[in-house]
Formats: sequence, C-alpha cells, structure tokens
Amino acid sequence: MSELKKVFDSEKFFRNSVVGILLLRLLLNAVLPLMDKTEARYAEIARLMYETNNWITPQIDYGVPFWAKPPLNTWLSALSMNIFGVNEFAVRFPAFLLSVLVVFLLCKLVKDKRKSFFVIAFVMFTLPQFLLHAGVVSTDTSLLMSITLVMVAFWKQINSTRKNIWGYLLFVGVGLGLLAKGPIVIILTAPPLFVWVLLFGQFKNLLTRIPWLIGLPILALTAIPWYVLAEKNSEGFIDYFIVGEHFKRFFDSSWKGDKYGFPKTQPLGIVWLFLLGMALPWVQMIFVKLWKDRKNVVKNKWLVFLLGWLLWTPMFFTISKSLIHTYVLPVMPPIALIVFYYWDELKNKKAGVIISLVLPCLAALTLMLGLVNNNFEKYSNTDKYLIEDYWDSSEPLYYLGTKSYSSQFYSNGKVKSLSIEELKEKMKQQDPFQIIISDRTLRKQKELDIAPLSVEGTSMKNKIYSYH
Repeated sequence: MSELKKVFDSEKFFRNSVVGILLLRLLLNAVLPLMDKTEARYAEIARLMYETNNWITPQIDYGVPFWAKPPLNTWLSALSMNIFGVNEFAVRFPAFLLSVLVVFLLCKLVKDKRKSFFVIAFVMFTLPQFLLHAGVVSTDTSLLMSITLVMVAFWKQINSTRKNIWGYLLFVGVGLGLLAKGPIVIILTAPPLFVWVLLFGQFKNLLTRIPWLIGLPILALTAIPWYVLAEKNSEGFIDYFIVGEHFKRFFDSSWKGDKYGFPKTQPLGIVWLFLLGMALPWVQMIFVKLWKDRKNVVKNKWLVFLLGWLLWTPMFFTISKSLIHTYVLPVMPPIALIVFYYWDELKNKKAGVIISLVLPCLAALTLMLGLVNNNFEKYSNTDKYLIEDYWDSSEPLYYLGTKSYSSQFYSNGKVKSLSIEELKEKMKQQDPFQIIISDRTLRKQKELDIAPLSVEGTSMKNKIYSYH
C-alpha cells in the first residue's frame, strides 16, 4: 500500500495521467460527431461566420442574426476553421486551448511551481464538468476563462504593492467575459470579491492597487465597440440579449420569448445537485475537509477568497428555475485550488484519485465502443452520417420540417427546410431530390403520401429519402 501511495504522490504519475487525458480529449474532439441541438447549433453559427466573413453579427442561418450570445466563442471557432478546415476538431479546438489556459492561470496563484501544474491539471481534467467542456462547442468555456482571468488577476494585484500587468488583465478579463456571455461575468465575480474586500478590510488596497483610471477604458475598448456595431447591424439585439436573455430568462423559467432554445424549468436548488454530480469526487472531499477545518478557514484570506468564488455561483442560481448543469462550470477552478491547498492533508486522496480516473476511462471505453460496428453512426443524435454516406451532392437536399443544426453544418449550409405542402408540390415537379425525414414525422407517412421516395440510409432518429 505504501508503494501505491508513493505512485499517487509522484510527479511522474500526474504528468503521465494529464498527458494521457489531454490526448484522449483531443481524440474525442476529432472523432465524435457534432450532436444536436446545442453543440451543432454553435458549430453551425461559427461555420456561417467563417463562410460569410461576417464577424460582427453571428448568424443562425443565412441572413438570420443570432441574438442569444456574444461572439467570442464564435470568433475563435471560425478562426480555427480558417486554419484546420470545416470539421469537428477545428470547431472544438478553441475550447481545448482555453481549458489548458485556465490551468496555467490557476498555477499563477500557487507558490509550489514544481508540482502545481500537473496536480492542478489532473484535478481539473478529472472534474466531469471541466473535462466535458474541454471539447464542447459552447460559450461556457470562454466565460470560464474570462472569470478565471478576473479572479486570478484580482488576487495577484490586490496582494501586490505595485501596479503590474495583472491589474490591467483584470479589466481585460471582464471585457472578454462581456464578449463571451455578457454581463453575467460581472454578476458572478463582483459580489464574492466585494464580500472578501469587506471581510478583510481591503478597501484602501482596492482603490489604490487596482488601476481603475486606465483599467475601465481598457474594459470599454475591449467590449463596447462590438455591442455598438451589433446593435447597429441588427436592431433589437441589445433589448433581446440584455433584457430577455439575462432578466426574463433568469426570473421566468417558462419565458416564451426565447428565439433559439427551450424552457429549462428545474426544481429550485437543483444547481447544488449539479455541483455535487459534475465535480465528483473532489468537491465532496473538500467540503468534508473545510467543515472539519472551519475554525481556521474563516481566518484564512486565501481560503475565504476561494470559498467565495466557489459558493457564490450556486447560491446565485439557487433562486432560478431556468438553468442547466453547465452553469456550475465557473466554480471548477476554486475546487481544484482548494484540493491543491489541502493536498498533503487529504485522508482519502488515494481513493479520490482512483474514483476521479473512472470518467476518463469511461470516455476511452465509449470511444472504442463507438468505433466498433459503426455504433456512433447508429446511436448518435446527429445527421452527419446520413449526409456523408447517403447524400448525392449533385441533388438538392431538403429537411422535412425544421432542419437540424447538424444537417446544416455537415451539408455546408445546403440543406433547406420543406413543409409537408411544399414536399407534395416538389414531388409533382418530377425533379430528383433527397430529403431527411424524422421518425416522428414518418409515423404520419400515410398522410404524407411519400411512397415514391426510396430509403437511402438511417440514423438514430432520421432517414434520408431519394426521389427520382
């Protein structure tokens, strides 16, 4: 047992584990198809930006603006496609790079540089929520990076006796957060920082050590120009994004004004279950340790800073019913930093390491099983394989009803939506075409009178038909 303990304490073990997990994540990013709806949607928005060269207004379809989120993630994915081409790896690669950047930022907060990177990286990449988002096309990873930059820069600058680059990076982080997901970056960082300043009497340092006079213009120059141009190019964006996406969505889980998503009604307080489930096993270990050490914790500036960072986000979302599990992603960094702080004192560290490796192992197993017998093609919620294997690109491609985002992405925007009436008219014209029809719609096949169409291929939920 002592030999096993030495292995789990060795730098070599964590280095090799981190390298293995990173390679696995990159492989998954390249192999997994884009799934409907959310990931394929953001991938298609980035592809449209890359194709149309419109870097101001993200589009959800040609000429249709996407008002739900700012463009930082879309910019990064579109730039990546400019380098690597239009594929899954390219559109996901920025999320991977941002995740690695977050780990490097966290290492700036710890003194033991020798072991910090690989231990912190190991904890971060074995947190289910963080490992997942290292390869998902979404706005959450760019928001995470922005929040992490704000928190790291604040701590570095508030504890420095002279102005340095961190003071300016704090405002850059806020500006990037506004471009990543909007004012939520301020909501999730300012309150815990203010409470920390209040508890430890840091008002003088807050006023004198943070470069407000230069920092605020930096923030404004980072974010405001795009907001002005976005409203100018697509009138109504500000009202929908600020009022609708931030206030109406937060307070009304059944908000009917959502143009792109769906109501996300959840029980009050479920965010805490998301936290416990998506940060397993590390968050459970540190909560136990913090409770046992509670008398010392309240006097420790560093631990109170990390606790504020960790607890504020789930506290804030406790009163909202409109949320999903990704909302706890911003608190993965303080979990890793608290684990690192108590690393030598954690009694069940060995068990934690073993349990934390279960998810990467399951991901590797999923990859292997997915590549066997075309299981990805059979069971993935995507139209990738229908289009790649069965679509004759010389013929028009249609989608009966609302087209999926994956069909848009993999057809390079060539798929068009058809109503039932339009399909019947199309069949009368005798021109060859192909059409994707969902299984749900197929249940109404007699109504549709689509007998002349022949089946070309099937996916998990859809079939592609050919009409000649």
